[in-house]
Amino acid sequence: MLVLMEPAEQPSGPARPAAFFDLDKTIIARSSTLAFSRPFYAGGLINRRTVLRSVYAQFVYLLGGADHDQMERMREYLSAMCTGWDVETVKAIVADTLHHIVTPMIYEEAVELIDGHHAAGREVVIVSTSGAEVVEPIGAMLGADRVVATRMVVADGKYTGEIAEYAYGPHKATAVRELAVSQNYDLANSYAYSDSITDEPMLAAVGNPFAVNPDKALRRLAQSRDWPVLDFSQPVGLTERSRLREVRRPAVAAGLVAGVAAGAFLLASRRRSRSSVD
Repeated sequence: MLVLMEPAEQPSGPARPAAFFDLDKTIIARSSTLAFSRPFYAGGLINRRTVLRSVYAQFVYLLGGADHDQMERMREYLSAMCTGWDVETVKAIVADTLHHIVTPMIYEEAVELIDGHHAAGREVVIVSTSGAEVVEPIGAMLGADRVVATRMVVADGKYTGEIAEYAYGPHKATAVRELAVSQNYDLANSYAYSDSITDEPMLAAVGNPFAVNPDKALRRLAQSRDWPVLDFSQPVGLTERSRLREVRRPAVAAGLVAGVAAGAFLLASRRRSRSSVD
């Protein structure tokens, strides 16, 4: 399940905190996998009917999130859809359309948090149920240190329709704990961000969990456990990741994370006010 952005030796020394981010509706405003339905159609991987089904699924997902049963149906649907796809074709389509499809959906608040965690010396890990072929390039674009993603079985360069590792629900928490061992992460002082009640195990695995744009069930749970709730509302059209690094001061971003940890974002029902970086 674990996909490293680049090889790394197991570190030694004191354990260090990290920041774990769900992807869909936490960093980006939509489902990353379903967002590529039109490019996949243009590339001859799916037909028009499948595109329409993907658009409808995206609408349902945005409207109310997805519970366990819905996620299982989504898994079955995506497995059937990609059976027989050429892996290199998928990677090429994602690479060619990544900035056009994904960058307009990225929440500015999420980028600030990622920058802030990096400025504070924490590694950033994206943990997503979406496929590695989609999540890896998004993680690289955002400067994530590692990603955990779903991996499909491949035979003769094509997807068989079987899932090798499904990065969903409790499996996310398992991957986070495995990383804590291999990378010497201090989970008690680490952070996690997600929108879905299905990610409760991952959120509960760290000392600083945050509900981001939460579905109703996660919002209720966050309130019952006094977890901070963040409402992101400003996707920003990114042209290049380097441009963001130039216009955002690391010190301000680090201050944002410190404020989160201190409870400045404990707003359960209204949007977070943003401070100026000028």
